[in-house]
Amino acid sequence: MQHRLVIISLDALGSRDLDEHLDELPNLRRLVTTGTRVRRVRGIYPTLTYPSHTTIITGQYPREHGIINNTKLQSQRPSPDWYWYQRDVKVPTLYDLVRQRHRKTAAFLWPVTAGSKITYNLAEIFPNRIWTNQVLVSLKASSPAFLLRMNQKYGHLRRGIQQPELDDFITACAVDTLKTRQPWLTLIHLVDMDSMRHRYGVRSEEAMAALKRLDARVGQLIDATIAAGTFGETNFAILGDHYQINVDHMIHLNQAFAQKGWLTPTANGTVKPDWHVWAKSCDGCTYIYTRNFADTKTLRHLLAATEGVEQVIDGAAAAKRGADPHCQFMVEAQAGYYFTDETQRPAVVEAVDPASLGQPDRYHGVHGYDPDKPDYFTTLVLNGPAVVAGQTLDEARLIDEAPTFAKLLGVQFPEPLPGHVLTAALKGASHEID
Repeated sequence: MQHRLVIISLDALGSRDLDEHLDELPNLRRLVTTGTRVRRVRGIYPTLTYPSHTTIITGQYPREHGIINNTKLQSQRPSPDWYWYQRDVKVPTLYDLVRQRHRKTAAFLWPVTAGSKITYNLAEIFPNRIWTNQVLVSLKASSPAFLLRMNQKYGHLRRGIQQPELDDFITACAVDTLKTRQPWLTLIHLVDMDSMRHRYGVRSEEAMAALKRLDARVGQLIDATIAAGTFGETNFAILGDHYQINVDHMIHLNQAFAQKGWLTPTANGTVKPDWHVWAKSCDGCTYIYTRNFADTKTLRHLLAATEGVEQVIDGAAAAKRGADPHCQFMVEAQAGYYFTDETQRPAVVEAVDPASLGQPDRYHGVHGYDPDKPDYFTTLVLNGPAVVAGQTLDEARLIDEAPTFAKLLGVQFPEPLPGHVLTAALKGASHEID
C-alpha cells in the first residue's frame, strides 16, 4: 500500500464541527461521503498544538517524543521559546521515514519541524530575541531557497502572522508545491479557526466563518493534485489536533505560590531562578514542578482548594497518561477556567476582562484540557484510493493516526507504537482496529 499522502491539519477542528455543519462545507462533505470519517478522536494529554502535532507524525505520547508543552521550561523568560526545532523530538518522525525511502517531503507551518531535513519546508517559528528578526529565523529554520521563492511569489498575501491572511499565504504555497514539486508526503497546518476561537469563542460567528474558509482551502489543495495529475494516487487526511472550550476566568497559581514564599516574583511577571514550586501552564491544565521542596501535602491541599480546579493528578499518574514524567502534579481546570504562568496579579483567580481579549494570555476559548472532557473530541477524515468509501467509524485515538499514515505510505516505524492502524478504514484490510 504505497500512495502519496496529503495531511491537512485544521487546528482546533472538533467533532461537533462536522456533526453540525457538514452541509455547509461542500469540500469536507464530499470527502466524508466518498471516504471514511472517524467521528470522535481522543486527543493526548495535554491537548496542546505542539505536543498533538508531534504525536500525529510520531505515534508516541509526549512523555516519549519529548514535546511536553507548546513552550519550554524557561521560568525567567516573559516569552518562553516554543518547541520549534525538530532536534527536540526524541523519536522517529513520519517525514524522516519517507525521506529514507528517497521520496520528497513538504511541510507548511507544521509544528516542531524547524531545522528538519524536509525537502520543502516553511517552518513555524517567530523571532524571540531582540537581536534577530522574522526573515533571519525563518531562513535558518526552513528550506532557504524554497522559502525565498514562496515569499517572492505569495508574500503579498500575508499580513505578518495575522489570520486569515496567513492561512491564505500557506495555502497558496502548498497549492504551488503540490502542482510543481509533487511531494510524496505533504503536511499542512492551517490555524485560522484556532485563532478565531481563542479570540471570539468556540461557537462564535467568526469561528464558523473560519471553518467555511478552511473548507474552501481544502478544496484548493485537492484541486492542486488534480491539476498535477496526482489525484488518483493521493490519499488525503483531514484532521484536527484538539477542540476548544469557552472560558471566562484565569487561575494564576504562581501568584499563590508567591504568597506562600515558594517562589519570588519579578517586576516583569516571571519568577526568580531560586523557586521551589512553579506552575507551567498548558492553558486548560498546568504542570506543577518542585525543587528542593518536601511539603507536597500542603501543596496538594492548596491546589485542590483553589477555585476553578477540577482535579489534581500525581506526577506518576500524569506520566502514565503521556504527560511530562518530571512534573510533581498535573492540575486540571474546570470548564470555563484556564491557567496562566503570571505573577503580580490582583488575585489568584481573576475574571477575563473582555476588553483584554486578543492580548497575550487573554482568551475567550482555550484547549490543553483532559482529552476526556465532555464533547471535547476532535475528528479525522480519510479519503483516497486506499480508503473505504462511505463509512463512519465511531472513535479512535490521536496515537492511531501515525501508524495508519505509515501504512498508507508503505513505511514502518522502527519501534512498536502504542496506537494501532485503523484497518477498518483501509481497503483490503480487516474491518477491525489492527
